[in-house]
Amino acid sequence: MPKKVAIGVVTRDSATKTRRVELPRLIKHPKYKKYLRRRTICHVHDENEESKMGDTVEIIEARPQSKTKRWQLVRVVAKSTAVDLAAMKAAKETDGAED
Repeated sequence: MPKKVAIGVVTRDSATKTRRVELPRLIKHPKYKKYLRRRTICHVHDENEESKMGDTVEIIEARPQSKTKRWQLVRVVAKSTAVDLAAMKAAKETDGAED
């Protein structure tokens, strides 16, 4: 039986070698026929810690690594383009202090 492959967005990267990935999907309401947005949360094993928050990643099913981890990172599809404003502000303050 082939392993499932999915593409999602990293929403949490605080734990060591573990990422929380959201897989968005649409479902059709059985009665009202309206499409609703739903998401599936997967905990992913990232051995080399190559993904960060906001990155789009490709994951594959794997053997259980822990109580919740059942997926493994294959590759980072796209890096996040979000800017960390707090880090930029801290860098600017340290640059100003040196002058």
